[in-house]
Amino acid sequence: MAGHSKWANIKHRKAGQDAKRGKVFTKMLREITVAVKTSGPDAASNPTLRTAIDKALGANMRRDTIDTAIKKASGALEGVNYETIRYEGYGPGGVAVIVDCLTDNRNRTVGEVRHAFTKAGGNLGTDGSVAYMFTKIGILSYAPGVDEDVLMEAALESGADDVMTNEDGSIDVMTTPESYLAVKEALVTAGFEPDNAEVTMQAATMAELEAEDADKMMKLIDRLEDLDDVQNVYSNADISDEIMEGLDS
Repeated sequence: MAGHSKWANIKHRKAGQDAKRGKVFTKMLREITVAVKTSGPDAASNPTLRTAIDKALGANMRRDTIDTAIKKASGALEGVNYETIRYEGYGPGGVAVIVDCLTDNRNRTVGEVRHAFTKAGGNLGTDGSVAYMFTKIGILSYAPGVDEDVLMEAALESGADDVMTNEDGSIDVMTTPESYLAVKEALVTAGFEPDNAEVTMQAATMAELEAEDADKMMKLIDRLEDLDDVQNVYSNADISDEIMEGLDS
C-alpha cells in the first residue's frame, strides 16, 4: 500500500496470518500441485514450482510435506485436480481487487467470493475490469536498519530492477517475476535475508481510503483470505499509517 511501507503492512498482517498457518499451508500445497500439473515436477526447469517451493519453505513447511505434494500432483500418488481462476471486482471506495483462486468446484468458489464482496459493499466485475491496472513483480522487503548503500549495490549487481527506500527507513527491492529467485538467492548469499519476499501484483495507481472504507476493505480482505479456495488477494487500497493504527486498536 502506498503512503506507508510494505514492511509496515507486513507487520499489520502477520499476526492474523500466523494464526491461520494451517490454512496457509493448505493453500501453498495447492499452489505446488497446480505448478506441477502445469509444467512438470522438476523444479529446475519449472520456475513456477521453484517459486512455490521457496514460498513454502519460507513459511517453515516440512520438506517431506512438499515432496509428497509434488508426487501426488505428478501422478505418483492419488490427489485432487485443481483449476486456476481469477476474479476481479471493486471493494469499498471503488478499490480495485484481484482474487486468485485454486478450486475443484468453480460454482462453490464464485458463490463464496461474490458473497464476500457483497458483505463489504463491493461487487464482482467482468474479466479484465481491473487487471490492466496491475503488474506482476517480485518484492523483497527489509526492515529499517539495513545498510541502504550496501544493499542497493548488492541488489543492482544481482539483477534487481529497482531499490526503494520508504519513509520509515525500510527498503523494498523490486524484481521481475523471472529474476525474483535469482535475486533473492544472491542477496541471501550476500548476507541480506529479507524479512518478507514474494511475487505479487502491484497497482499503477492507488485509491486512498478514509477510516470507514479502510475498515470495510480490511474486513473484505480477511473474508476473502479466509476462504479455502482463495490463494491471493491484491488491491490498490491506500491506507495511511494513522488509519491503519486505528484499525489495529
